[in-house]
Amino acid sequence: MAISSLSRFTVPLASDQSANSQGLLMPKLKYRFRVTFFEGFGGAVAGDNLVLTQNVQSVVRPKITHEEVVIDSYNSRAYIQGKHTWEAITVTVRDDMTNGTSKAIGRQLQRQFNHFQQTTPRAGSDYKFQTAIEVLDGTSTEATEYWVLEGCFLTNVDYSDQDYSATDPVQIIMTIKYDNATQYDTDSSPLSPAPSAGTVSTNR
Repeated sequence: MAISSLSRFTVPLASDQSANSQGLLMPKLKYRFRVTFFEGFGGAVAGDNLVLTQNVQSVVRPKITHEEVVIDSYNSRAYIQGKHTWEAITVTVRDDMTNGTSKAIGRQLQRQFNHFQQTTPRAGSDYKFQTAIEVLDGTSTEATEYWVLEGCFLTNVDYSDQDYSATDPVQIIMTIKYDNATQYDTDSSPLSPAPSAGTVSTNR
């Protein structure tokens, strides 16, 4: 017997929107995700990307902040959008017994600054990498939400601690800064705004 009351387990819509009501939808769950490091992390040593992906414990999704520009006028003021800043994210990984995660991260740190030779790369492209964050639905390997972070580098690495009284896995916490983040649709194309007559392209 059909249970018709389940269609009411959501926010009631206006009469002109009732046709679009689908009842209560399945939310995205925090533990269904995947993080992939590519485009040069650690120098692209074979297996580094797989080891890191398999040992990721948590990740912070991108955050963006826009500066506000004040436009003063006769009796009042208005606000417009200024430059934006992508905030750094943190990725926590397990430090596995093969030492794979620690070595991969160590290689990336050495790419950014050679602590033995005390030398630095000539350009950011020599050490920056890309990172993908995917939100999964639990039924397939296809992502329902896909982020690509470009121009990434490590700004902080916390190798955690050792403790005789603890039984927790050893973790490494990475703070990653990046130049740009792009959210992709399920058809693998970047999300784009609806067409507008006031849209101005800066890429000429």
